[in-house]
Amino acid sequence: MSTYPKVNETKELIKELVSIPSPSGNTAKVIQFVEEYLNSLNVDTKRNRKGGLIATIPGKVENEHRMLTAHVDTLGAMVKEVKKNGRLRLDLIGGFRYNSIEGEYCEIHTTTGKKYTGTILMHQTSVHVYKNAGEAERNQKNMEVRIDAKVKNADDVRELGIEVGDFVSFNPRIELTENGFIKSRHLDDKASVAILLQLIKRIKEESITLPYTTHFLISNNEEIGYGGNSNITPEAVEYLAVDMGAMGDGQSTDEYTVSICVKDASGPYHYELRKHLVRLAEENNIGYKLDIYPYYGSDASAAIRSGYDIVHGLIGPGIDSSHAFERTHEDSLKETENLLYHYVQSKMISI
Repeated sequence: MSTYPKVNETKELIKELVSIPSPSGNTAKVIQFVEEYLNSLNVDTKRNRKGGLIATIPGKVENEHRMLTAHVDTLGAMVKEVKKNGRLRLDLIGGFRYNSIEGEYCEIHTTTGKKYTGTILMHQTSVHVYKNAGEAERNQKNMEVRIDAKVKNADDVRELGIEVGDFVSFNPRIELTENGFIKSRHLDDKASVAILLQLIKRIKEESITLPYTTHFLISNNEEIGYGGNSNITPEAVEYLAVDMGAMGDGQSTDEYTVSICVKDASGPYHYELRKHLVRLAEENNIGYKLDIYPYYGSDASAAIRSGYDIVHGLIGPGIDSSHAFERTHEDSLKETENLLYHYVQSKMISI
């Protein structure tokens, strides 16, 4: 079995990625980081008009391509309203609930480039003032941003340059524990972006010639549904999304293996590609779990809905508490990278 020798390097790369704010719609800085990383490896890249990044490694076969994708955009918010009390009302970006960001530190990114810190709170937070502080619904009406600035009203806020439409990002609070856990917001999907970057680096360092020309799409609109449904070459046969495995009641996915998705909210993934991934895992002693994600869609399923004639699949590390207080373990990173390492060197499935 091929082992993954640089998991600490991957974890540090995850730390760098999650520390760059990149809610869907405001991803230029993190795309630039990825672009510079790949250019340092002498990998050809290009930007698409959506602002995503495509890296290409030529293979022996040029008339049949593979594409792998992971996304750098994350959950976030926008300023919906500058309130009379000097607080901000939010509009959410991505599929999550207000309760998952209550008490979170955040940054407001103005169009002029200034940044202000704040905290996302219930309006009725103080138990010494509000009798129903614990019972009030966590929703757009009741949640607000307390800005770390001397502001008493809407005019004061606007003098800072804060306005409707400014992006709001959440503090990732990343922590790498001594026993191998990675705790952070935005592991969906920056953990998989780091895995793909490490995979590309490994291909270059080991001077591996891939059997097929392979594209790596770093998409930047997945959380809002259309990150990877374009820029797929006419030669592309297999399209593999590398995202996260969702954990919870009734799920098989855990934090220590690679999750191979058989079905999500869009329907089943390609049966033969799924069986191929399982065979590769078993032949190389890679720990894996098969799973169904009931409330989930990927860039691969977005591509299918867009009409692309491709074979689509989805794998990723297991992530606990997805779209909230996420956590995974380095073992899951290792198993995911090892499966990808063998996959990109394998023969395509017969159609």
